[in-house]
Amino acid sequence: MASNVEAPERWYLALLGFAEHFRTSSPPKIRLCVHCLQAVFQFKPPQRVEARTHLQLGSVLYHHTKNSELARNHLEKAWFISQQVPQFEDVKFEAASILSELFCQQNLVDSAKPLLRKAIQISQQTPYWHCRLLFQLAQLHTLEKDLVSACDLLGVGAEYARVVGSEYTRALFLLSKGMLLLMERKLGEVHPLLTLCGTIVENWQGNPIQKESLRVFFLVLQVTHYLDAGQVKSVKPCLKQLQQCIQTISTLHDDEILPSNPADLFHWLPKEHMCVLVYLVTVMHSMQAGYLEKAQKYTDKALMQLEKLKMLDCSPILSTFQVILLEHIIMCRLVTGHKATALQEISQVCQLCQQSPRLFTNHAAQLHTLLGLYCISVNCMDNAEAQFTTALRLTTHQELWTYIVTNLASVYIREGNRHQELYSLLERINPDHNFPVRRFLRETLKMSNAEDLNRLTACSLVLLGHIFYVLGNHRESNNMVVPAMQLASKIPDMSVQLWSSALLKDLNKALGNTMDAHEAAQMHQNFSQQLLQDHIAACSLPEHNLISWTDGPPPVQIQAQNGPTTSLASLL
Repeated sequence: MASNVEAPERWYLALLGFAEHFRTSSPPKIRLCVHCLQAVFQFKPPQRVEARTHLQLGSVLYHHTKNSELARNHLEKAWFISQQVPQFEDVKFEAASILSELFCQQNLVDSAKPLLRKAIQISQQTPYWHCRLLFQLAQLHTLEKDLVSACDLLGVGAEYARVVGSEYTRALFLLSKGMLLLMERKLGEVHPLLTLCGTIVENWQGNPIQKESLRVFFLVLQVTHYLDAGQVKSVKPCLKQLQQCIQTISTLHDDEILPSNPADLFHWLPKEHMCVLVYLVTVMHSMQAGYLEKAQKYTDKALMQLEKLKMLDCSPILSTFQVILLEHIIMCRLVTGHKATALQEISQVCQLCQQSPRLFTNHAAQLHTLLGLYCISVNCMDNAEAQFTTALRLTTHQELWTYIVTNLASVYIREGNRHQELYSLLERINPDHNFPVRRFLRETLKMSNAEDLNRLTACSLVLLGHIFYVLGNHRESNNMVVPAMQLASKIPDMSVQLWSSALLKDLNKALGNTMDAHEAAQMHQNFSQQLLQDHIAACSLPEHNLISWTDGPPPVQIQAQNGPTTSLASLL
């Protein structure tokens, strides 16, 4: 009799052991794993075993095959049966979680939401799952751009975590909410929230890696907040703290001891991902401050680390980091006069976006904006206009919209015969005419100096120098152009160097400084030659045909063309 009672457990464990062996084989033998799990049903097992097996089958099929319908069928059965079994929370809520992921993958968001809401409603006595499902539904609303609903859920999560005594997870919920408030530009709500988070993070005593990861999250938000406001000088202490924090984390060993509170069983990001993120915000800072060689150095480090991580980790956030890094370094290349390299990196972004429709949706406007900037740099003004027009159609982001419109205005100015379009564009940028136009440049210079925005300072100086030169005030012009040239060389900004050297040549000629005029002319010639060679190299690349792409997903193959078809005359 005893052997009859033990038999079902033995066959179940045997089938489970075989299934796990096939799943973890190298390479995995998923078909055999599925066969072993399906065999469990032949024995008409009790509800607990039946529900768990449906969950295991659904999970294996979802993660390892393209048979999403069969995966959905098993997960729905697991969710339905587990609700009838008392004290079966792990199976019940894992089934709900994976099933809602599958619904989202199938674009059935309206099926995922009520499922998650029901799971949240019945999980209040299970802190880990209740918090996890709240995070999951908040993420779903975020992907749908419904940041208000996402913030509300994160607020609910923060209060629940406080009630169940998890200050760590409360901080995670609040920091996540702070991130969304920054995205919404609700700065009035961000300040008190970040202040509260800072206090919670500093007072929390727990696992050192968890504490430091909270500090990284907090400092990343602070640094991003400063950079959004263009405060690259004010942000330096925070950025330094962030860099020290990530160094501390890299020296800590992962503690295998699980937290005593199940609501604390969360990690914000793996420390390898945090390291890449810190490189990324450092690149953002270096670029805004005009330290482009430093930006290049940190981009190289980050991309090298990303390549290593992507060999073992297929997390979508890594591709997002890679695209954002490439977007920044492409802009650096265009400033430093390396258009051919910039174009090849734009092509890399296209390839990454081909692999992920969501990535393309989130970065299409930026991609067309970068192509527009490239088109300006090679004097393809019609293509630049088409790229910027496409980018405007694809964005709802206010700052990006303004950036695109101002670049489109520069296209109209360069073309010289687009006055009506230019005026209507300027009307859209500044409809109330509430800026003191005559003080624009001096105010820009004052602001950029105060925050060490080197590129903005260099551009303002050379433009003021040009205005003074046209007005005949050669001495004042010289006082502007000489520091502009020094700053542009330090960045280095090829366009400002070209412009400054041309002005210095004319200024010194006008002032009778023959030797200085000759030296400036020689500099101008050198810059012109470098730009011309790079211009020819860029226009000869097959990727140059990307300038004609204005609709749909990125082209898969780019055909070569016969040499450059554009002129450098207007740049010189």
